[in-house]
Amino acid sequence: MSEANDREMSGFQLIGKLLDPASRPDPYPIYADLRGLGPVWIEEMSTVVVARYGECETLLRDPRLSAERWRRNDGDQADRLYPPDAPSSVHQPWFLSQDPPDHTRLRRLVSSAFTARTIARMEPSITQLVDDLLDRALERDTFDVLTDFAYPLPVAVICRMLGVPVADEPLFQRWSAQLTRLVDGLSNATGTDGETPEWVPGMTEMHRYVNELIAERRTSPRKDDLISDLIAAKDGADALSHDELVSTIVLLLVAGHETTVNLIANGVLALLRHPRHLAALGADPNLAPAVVEEVLRYDPPVQLTARIAAEDMRIGEVDVPKLSMIILLLAAAQRDPGANPDPDSFDPHRTQVRHLAFGFGPHFCLGAPLARLEGRLALAGFARRVQDPELIADPPPYREHLNLRGVSELRIAHTSASRRRGD
Repeated sequence: MSEANDREMSGFQLIGKLLDPASRPDPYPIYADLRGLGPVWIEEMSTVVVARYGECETLLRDPRLSAERWRRNDGDQADRLYPPDAPSSVHQPWFLSQDPPDHTRLRRLVSSAFTARTIARMEPSITQLVDDLLDRALERDTFDVLTDFAYPLPVAVICRMLGVPVADEPLFQRWSAQLTRLVDGLSNATGTDGETPEWVPGMTEMHRYVNELIAERRTSPRKDDLISDLIAAKDGADALSHDELVSTIVLLLVAGHETTVNLIANGVLALLRHPRHLAALGADPNLAPAVVEEVLRYDPPVQLTARIAAEDMRIGEVDVPKLSMIILLLAAAQRDPGANPDPDSFDPHRTQVRHLAFGFGPHFCLGAPLARLEGRLALAGFARRVQDPELIADPPPYREHLNLRGVSELRIAHTSASRRRGD
């Protein structure tokens, strides 16, 4: 057997281990082995897997790679899963899944409403939400960081930015949980054996709800309301169509929730396992930005991203045919010792942190400033308010998701029931 065949077989076996839910608590040894192989072709998947930092960074800005993964097989395969009475907006691709010039146009329009000012004005309300959630959680001697803190915070933030009634926030939590499978990376988004995937009902219901919300805002626009701002967004004579508007709002709700949940939960877990850094953050909230960047590098909320080869190309020693899948293992790349020395150590005091947690190039995450703000306020609030926290189970249980990898529970004990806000 040739060296190339040996590498492909090793890569296939490692991907099998990575897909096994038993690897969720610690996939990083598998990532290290994949990095050692370099770019590797997996024939069974018609996919090349890339795990080194330099190659991932370069490929994320390579115009020969397409984000339109839905074109790989049958472009409207997923569309046929929707019921006949579903809103037309369900067929509108998310702008992050489009290539220039469509992506460029839509991103420019959305960016005009999703500004730094929009994010900055949210800080007081996010701080209030963090304190309110911790107030309730700290009334008990034990609580689940995930369900009592990390999960409700991001959905509340994005719903309030969009002007969704507080009473309807649980709906978006449920829909977001259903849609996680759609954006999980290597999962089968179109279902098996003729079954309707679990994300289809959530997507359909969410689109119906957002259609009604937009209709109300067109009649009664609001000040400091992201939906009203998106309706009014203009680039010369250009504006978002109705279906583009609905699709964008659904994207903001989905992409802005599960990823930030994992950022907060992964950050709390890393701090609990490194009490020296937790104590330092509790004493000095100004350390929070550095802590967030190290969490994004060390245990990122998004583990991988995928592209399609728009033409025949070569990656490393691998010939990649047109329309092949290219899996970029971001979590593996960020622990590449060539990019970050001593990469397996959690160290918020690094002089330089190199990560791709928000992507790179033209598809860099539009919501990165909001995620960073929520992570900073949540982790600083936890470190300041929760006294003597202790993990009840280590490792904690994990959800089965590979890409949006995160804990299913993060229960802690503490002694801070009497510690008041602001102490």
